[in-house]
Amino acid sequence: MDAVTYELIKKSTETDARLGILHTPHGDIETPVFMPVGTQASVKTMTPEELKEIGAKIILSNTYHLYIRPGERIIEKAGGLHKFMHWDRAILTDSGGYQVFSLSNLRDIKEEGVTFKSHLDGSKHFFTPEKAVQIQNSLGADIIMCFDECLPYPCDKDYASLALKRTIRWAKRCKDTHKNIEKQSLFGIIQGGMYKDLRLQSVNEMTDMDFPGYSIGGLSIGEPKKIMYEVLDWITPVMPQNKPRYLMGVGSPDCLIEGAIRGIDMFDCVLPTRIARNGTVFTSHGKLVVRNAPYAEDFRPLDEECDCYACRNYSRAYIRHLFKANEILAARLATYHNIYFLVNLMKKIRKSIKGGTLLKLRDEFYLKYGYNKEDDE
Repeated sequence: MDAVTYELIKKSTETDARLGILHTPHGDIETPVFMPVGTQASVKTMTPEELKEIGAKIILSNTYHLYIRPGERIIEKAGGLHKFMHWDRAILTDSGGYQVFSLSNLRDIKEEGVTFKSHLDGSKHFFTPEKAVQIQNSLGADIIMCFDECLPYPCDKDYASLALKRTIRWAKRCKDTHKNIEKQSLFGIIQGGMYKDLRLQSVNEMTDMDFPGYSIGGLSIGEPKKIMYEVLDWITPVMPQNKPRYLMGVGSPDCLIEGAIRGIDMFDCVLPTRIARNGTVFTSHGKLVVRNAPYAEDFRPLDEECDCYACRNYSRAYIRHLFKANEILAARLATYHNIYFLVNLMKKIRKSIKGGTLLKLRDEFYLKYGYNKEDDE
């Protein structure tokens, strides 16, 4: 039996949204779910206890970065990633495929694999599909990813087709290598750029390999949101109903709602932690740049409708002061709030799917948040 399984609880009658439970070796997770990112085996500025307090049930770490530093062997000697980072809930690891895109000036792609130049010291490292799986086996995450090629946007169709065929061949090699099926589940990744026929080809060939779950890669890489939603409209209706669907690298509030409407079960993104460190927070009425001058004497919480630790105890004026004074607590409080905001939004999304009011939630959220659909263009 697969280590990770998906239980469909309810399908929406008004949209393609669905409620489910992701069963993992480290606990059950209600879906749709947002997963905070801990690239270096740490969600930046947060302790595991704080993440639990917020309600996070699963977090991400990155295979490439942990391979570079400290090295998978050290983590394996520590007893695996869960023990190494003091996190007893579920973990998902990316394969390094995103770095094929993000480190495009530091890598060389061939059929056998990808040669990376370390972003730390320039040393060369050769990643094959087999090696990506073996590293993830050593790390011990509950959910691991096939090694793939994440394409840039825009991308020529001829190259997108070649890259897709290679990604499919790599997926077969990953599946042949993965042996730890009772403790870890290997997800296939759907690619194909922004081309409908290639995306549908990817769905067909990946599902023929019968992975326990499927990730949707190559989106949120610079394309207009309208195009991303169009790609999801093509592929989610033909994806298996009994397997989880994971939209990689997507985490803005509007995208979480729109993705859930289209039947996505799992999301992740560095957005809430990254913007928090720069002094920006999500609120019920849109983003707020708390480090800006207008908040110097604003003694209200970050969001008057939020009951997170930061909002219960600290004012905008105080948090702005911390940012201006370069105090680490500023980033911690802003990050706590942003992760709480998205985790709480997912609770509202799940409740609205259960009650058949997801479209109402979307409309009300957009009106209050000040979101303009023209921004999707």
